[in-house]
This record gives sequence, structure tokens and C-alpha cells, in this order.
Amino acid sequence: MSRVAKKPVVMPKGVDLNVQSNSISVKGPKGTLSIAKPTSIDVKLEDGNAQLSTEDVAMIPLAGTLRAILANMVQGVTEGYERKLELVGVGYRATMQGKDLNLALGFSHPVLFKTPDGITIATPTQTEILVSGTDKQRVGEVAAKIRGFRPPEPYKGKGVKYAGETIIRKEAKKA
Repeated sequence: MSRVAKKPVVMPKGVDLNVQSNSISVKGPKGTLSIAKPTSIDVKLEDGNAQLSTEDVAMIPLAGTLRAILANMVQGVTEGYERKLELVGVGYRATMQGKDLNLALGFSHPVLFKTPDGITIATPTQTEILVSGTDKQRVGEVAAKIRGFRPPEPYKGKGVKYAGETIIRKEAKKA
């Protein structure tokens, strides 16, 4: 077994793990998440921990991946995930219009982004966007889509960037 797959997934109080023949679902205070389970990987609940095992040598790497995804699902239904985006540039701002995100990013038109199901978007200030939800992959995907409308450019650093992201700046042309 891989080192990652051997490590048990700790199930906090209030989190229920339901294993069927072809799927695994995790239910917690923030919601329910499920994933397809390969038939050759066994998931057992022992002493409040989920333990993965497999007999097939070819499935050992997949067991480690499944264990990491399962741990992310447990954290998602207990604490949730959050990505913070920052808007850098004169006139760049974000506002919420109902459930939709309205972005002014220097284009001739505003960019309207519809919030997907299971994701919450908030704008604490005009230049900050908080994307939160229970599914780590979907939160990252939505944050990447918003960042993709105007990625930060290397000359002035203007655009939508992740909080804490450093933009490597280029020097302008010399005359």
C-alpha cells in the first residue's frame, strides 16, 4: 500500500460515512458530498476512522488518491473551503447582484458571473471576492474561472489575483 493510503481518515463527531458498492458519501453539518468508488478498493470504518485497503497492485496509487479526496470531503462538510480573490487596478470592482457576481474589469461591458450551485460568493469590499463551499475542487474551479476573466498582467500587476499571490513583474521597454 502507498504511504498515503495507509493513513486513516479521522471522522469527527457529526460526520457520517456511507459506503456502498460503487459510491462513498460523507454527510456533515455543512452538507453532503459523494464520489464514485472503484470496486477493487475497500473502505472500512474502524474506531471512528476510515481505513482504505486494496489487494490489486495496480490500484495502490488510486487508493492514495481516494484517501486524499475522502479527507478533503470530510474537511469540506465540517469546515468548508474558501478562496479569496483580490482586484487590482483603477476602476476594477466587484458587486453582488442577487446571486450573480458583477465585475467591472476595464472592459467596455460589465462581466456577469452566475454563481453555481453549492458555491457561495461574497464581496466584503469592492476589491475582494470570497468564494466558499464544501467541495474543494469546485471552489478552486470557480475561483479560477473568475480569475480567468482578467488574469494579472506582468507590467502593472492589474487584474484579478488570488490573495497572497505574488505577480512577477517585468521591466518596461527602454527607449
